[in-house]
Amino acid sequence: MSGARLPDSFFDAMYDSARDPWGFRTRWYEERKLALAMAMLPRRRYAAAFEPGCSLGIVTEALAGRCDSIVATDVSSAALEEVATRLAGHRNVSLRRWALGDPWPDQRFDLIVLSEVCYYLDGALLREAMMGAQQALEPGGTLLAVHWRHPVREYLMTGDEVHTVIESGAGLSRLARYRDEDVVLETFQKVPPESKSVAAVEGLV
Repeated sequence: MSGARLPDSFFDAMYDSARDPWGFRTRWYEERKLALAMAMLPRRRYAAAFEPGCSLGIVTEALAGRCDSIVATDVSSAALEEVATRLAGHRNVSLRRWALGDPWPDQRFDLIVLSEVCYYLDGALLREAMMGAQQALEPGGTLLAVHWRHPVREYLMTGDEVHTVIESGAGLSRLARYRDEDVVLETFQKVPPESKSVAAVEGLV
């Protein structure tokens, strides 16, 4: 592993200070962002999803209704315990202690969700992680990236810098992009095959 990332102790301290340190459950910003993210997924259903940095499982829960199976990970034991309780009834969700930048699981996915996680790595480690993501993604699979655009003192990159790295990687074709003053969301498809719009896939155009 080359490059650097925020230490696990940073996240332990965040969850020690509050059960919901980023306000995922209470802020309209987070609720709206989740709705945007789910709307940008080009498929109604996915077979196997991978979600690094699942935190409290808010995104995981939304994905559970659209995926046959989900592997959700985090570095925080407190977060994983919370998710295990929250999603106890979802048999299609499995949890692992894993951090973006670690060696990727020996498994293929047709959906990878990188939500508010990539700027915990520096550019060198993120480029390495994205190579692993492309290898783990099935041909034609979807990669969804969602990141806060404002600078945060502790983070190693900004959201815009993160998305520049993701866009520069070979093997991914951008399907859709949403950006406002606060957040950027993008979906990519692993190519080949050639990417198509949702309407084209359904034979409308």
